[in-house]
Order: sequence, then C-alpha cells, then structure tokens
Amino acid sequence: MVHKGDFVVIGISIGLTIGIFVASLVFFGIQWYKKCSHLRQCATENSTSTLPIRSNGLASSIDSSSVCSDTTDSVSVMGLDELAKNSQLSWWRNRSKDRFGSASGILRYSHKDIQKATQNFTTTLGHGAFGSVYKATMATGGVVAVKVLASDSQQGEREFQTEVSLLGRLHHRNLVNLVGYCVDKGQRMLIYEFMTNGSLASVLYGPEERVLSWDERLQIALDISHGIEYLHDGAVPPIIHRDLKSANILLDRSMRAKVADFGLSKEQDGRKSSLKGTYGYMDPAYISTSQFTTKSDIFSFGVIMFELIVAIPPHQNLMDYINLAAMSPDGVDDILDKRLVGESNLVVEARSLALIGQKCLHKTPRKRPSIGEISQAIFKIKQKRLAKEVTMSFAGEDISRMVSRIGLQQVELSKMAAKNMPITG
Repeated sequence: MVHKGDFVVIGISIGLTIGIFVASLVFFGIQWYKKCSHLRQCATENSTSTLPIRSNGLASSIDSSSVCSDTTDSVSVMGLDELAKNSQLSWWRNRSKDRFGSASGILRYSHKDIQKATQNFTTTLGHGAFGSVYKATMATGGVVAVKVLASDSQQGEREFQTEVSLLGRLHHRNLVNLVGYCVDKGQRMLIYEFMTNGSLASVLYGPEERVLSWDERLQIALDISHGIEYLHDGAVPPIIHRDLKSANILLDRSMRAKVADFGLSKEQDGRKSSLKGTYGYMDPAYISTSQFTTKSDIFSFGVIMFELIVAIPPHQNLMDYINLAAMSPDGVDDILDKRLVGESNLVVEARSLALIGQKCLHKTPRKRPSIGEISQAIFKIKQKRLAKEVTMSFAGEDISRMVSRIGLQQVELSKMAAKNMPITG
C-alpha cells in the first residue's frame, strides 16, 4: 500500500524534472536567439559593404569583410556571401522611383515610354557586347540613345548598376551624360545624350568617306585627356575607366569627344581584379599581375593616340607600327595616316603627339606620365598650332594689304600719266 509520503516524493521528483526541462528549453532558446541575431547582423553588414554609401554626394564604400569572423561552423562563409548577394539584388530591384531619383538625379522611364520613343525599337544605332543601342525621340523632343541590356546577362546587370551609380554623380563636358534609365518588364535600359557623329572607331574605320582633319584629331586627343583627368583627379576616390578604346569615345555634331561606357569602371582601391577590358588596349602589366591602376588607363589612352595618328585599329597589328615608329625620331613619318598629307605643321605635331603616346605605353606603369601631364603636353601642341595659324593669318593679311596698296598706287600713277600726257593733233 502506497504511503502519503511516497506521493510527495514522486510529485517533487516530477516537478524537478519538469523544471529542469523547462529551464533547459529557456537556456537553449536564448542561445539560439543570440546566434540568429548575430548571423543576421553579419549578413546585413556584409550586404552593406557591397552597396554604395553616399557622403556629401560622393560614393564611398565600407569594407566589413573582417566583421563576424568568429561565426560558428554551423554557417559557412559561402552562405553569408550568397545572402549578401541576394540582399543586394533585392535592394536594387525594389528601389522606388522617388528614392533613386532623389539620390542620383537621373530620371526613370517606363518601358512604354521607351517603346514609344524608339518607335518600337526600330532605329538601331549599333550592337554592343551586352545589348543593342537605339535612337529615340523623347516626348520633350530631345533625341537620345537607348542602350537595352540583354535580359540574360549577369555581367550586363552589374554594368547597369555601375553606370547608373557612377554617372549619377559624375558630370563633365567630356563624359557622355546619362539622362535616364528604365527598369521595367524584366528589362534594363540606359538613356544617354545622343552623339551625332557616333564613335571615334566608326569615323576612323567606317565605310563613310569622312576623314578627320589633323586639327580635329588633336582636339579629340585633348578632349579625351580632359575626360580621363576628371575621372582620375576630379573624382573622390579616383575612378578607373578600365575599358578605354576608340569605340567608347563618342563625337558630337562639332566633332568634340566624350568618354562613354562606364560599365567596367571601378573606384581605385588597390585590390586585384579579374581581367576586364578589350585586348589590344589592355595594359600588359595588368594582364600579368591583375593589378589595375590609373596607369592602366594611361596605357589604353596611348593606344588611342596612335589610332588618331595612324588610323589603324589594334587588331591589325597597330603595335608593330608603333614599335617601328619608336626606332627613330622621325619614325612616325612613315606610319602617318596618308589621308592627312599636305596639312600644314602636321609632321612636327604628329611627332610630338607620338612621343607622348610612346611614354604612355612604357612597359613600367610607374614610368608612364600622369593624365594631368599628358593633358598639358597635348595642350601645348594645340597652343603652338593656334599661334602659328594666327601668325600666318596676320602675315596673309599684311600681304593682301600690300598688294591692294600697290594696285591703288598703279591706278593713281595711270591717272596722273593721263593728265600729264601732251595733246597732239
């Protein structure tokens, strides 16, 4: 027969067991909650490190790769990276029109707006690696170029984000202006100011008979240098274009040049990078080390300068011609674009520009000039050319005045001779 005291012992034992069980649940619950909170914080901070943070209108970035290094083995680093990427993509796709517009000052258009402006995407200006470009007339009457990115291109998505974030804060007369964008119906579109004369590559190598004069080529080189100078010295932190080439230099109706296509551009951070760019323009030092600096842009610009001098693209052994020209002080005379023959002061100025180009192509990046030094050197060539033109103009004017004065004197002498002629008869 069970005694009353036994019931008390059993009750106490059960109570203690239940208490220990509940306490264990509470303890493990608290630990689980702390761990989840910690992981959420890590994911958020990792995601933030990949997004542009604006400070006084300039984009900077925060590197929090060292944060949360004590994460437990139950969560892999790859999982955190994937979470950060998903968070970034979600952030981009869910940005509202007002929020993005207020941050960048760039207008957002609907797919219907662009479809109407391009007449249902019928007027094609060209095709790039990541999409087609169409001519469009907006409702305001302005003519623009619309770049439609391929929907299945992950690289195109990254380029789209880069261009909008950079061109939203970079403004210079020698950079192509981004006037709007479209994120609608699964498509990404960039809307640029329309450049009447297309790319430098199309003018130099296109089927049209249009030949750039030496004066135009010199001005184009100066314009490009000003655009790069703004990226390297005017932007904070400096911006490296990473894909400078004649196809990415656009010309307006006055043949003034602007740098375009910033999809591969990056802020200078000293980190190594996977190879991006166009072969023939890529810095050999960058190819061998994966280290891209402003001096890599300088190399690409050196190639463009020789394109202006020779009118031969890199894939047609341009470097062989450059090496040939470097063998003697007047070597550039043999490779000069034959269509320029006969222009005044051409040879001396072409040699000077080629010398700058050769310095840009130096195999050691640190021995290449800065873009500021290049701009000054090209400007001096332009300045001397203008001075000679003014001198020749004055000389020509003096000669014409002298000829006119002699003519007037001959007329006066004829009149005087007629008056003094004796009368016979």
